[in-house]
Amino acid sequence: MASLSKPDWQITTSDPELSKHLEEALRKVEDPELGLNLVELGLIRKLQSEQDTLHATMILTTPFCPYGPMLMDETRQALETASSLKVVLEMGTEVWTPEFMEDSLAAEWGLL
Repeated sequence: MASLSKPDWQITTSDPELSKHLEEALRKVEDPELGLNLVELGLIRKLQSEQDTLHATMILTTPFCPYGPMLMDETRQALETASSLKVVLEMGTEVWTPEFMEDSLAAEWGLL
């Protein structure tokens, strides 16, 4: 069973090459308060493609993040540019915890 803190990027198995491009694009979108990108923080919880549409679920580090709308817009643009697909970006309901961070970064911060 997969860890609940790990994101569910189904696209990694369905289209590995596209997955690499998407990850590269998402690593360029940073949380302006923390200075870390979306992948490092584990904010993109789900990523899958269906026909000509890319479905993504994103969370924020805090429910009322003042940069939330800006981050959502930058994320949608990054995914559209990297994939050339229609992007449906939804706000997830998970509450972010430091366990969602990439393992190497969380360990560096002394969180795991």
